[in-house]
Amino acid sequence: MGTEIENVLPAQIEKRSFEIITQELKEQGIILPEEQEAVIKRCIHTSADFDYARNLVFSENAVKKALSALRGGASIVTDTQMVRAGINKKRLAEYGGEVFCFMSDEDVAGRAKEENQTRAAVSMEKACSLDKKLIFAVGNAPTALIRLCGLIREGRMMPELVIGVPVGFVNVVQSKEMVLTLEDVPYIVAQGRKGGSNIAACICNALIYQL
Repeated sequence: MGTEIENVLPAQIEKRSFEIITQELKEQGIILPEEQEAVIKRCIHTSADFDYARNLVFSENAVKKALSALRGGASIVTDTQMVRAGINKKRLAEYGGEVFCFMSDEDVAGRAKEENQTRAAVSMEKACSLDKKLIFAVGNAPTALIRLCGLIREGRMMPELVIGVPVGFVNVVQSKEMVLTLEDVPYIVAQGRKGGSNIAACICNALIYQL
């Protein structure tokens, strides 16, 4: 790694970053599937972690199906306000989509306390009331992912895409493995403990920017 400072104009920093990512992937001998390339590179760009070139798992035609859903007005449900804040809502709205996060809702907090559940799990149940095509982006709470899988198996929910990238240690790996067993729902999953709200948001944006 050199110590010489590059003279890069502010408007060109992101472009230059992706050039570096492309070059380093080439040096590592990693060839990304064309359909998945934009998503993987943006995860690397967001995190500076090249492991995402290896640990992101895509169901068959996941990106193609997600883009079709977004063009058809699909909305996004997230498990944190941070994910919601990071998604390009203006661009999404051009196609009729919105971003929802129910974590701060009083009814969600009340029910979670009453039933001794996490607010993340209850927020997934609240999403069942939305009469919309939905993409779920889970970047923090494995309990959200676990409950979402339950709702899918109960026939109460059929998402257009599940982005399963919670980060941490307790039930994180297990929740992601549950998503990988879904047969009829497209998914993008970060295997292992890695992930986070920033990764969930950047995957959403990587899709939105392709519209």
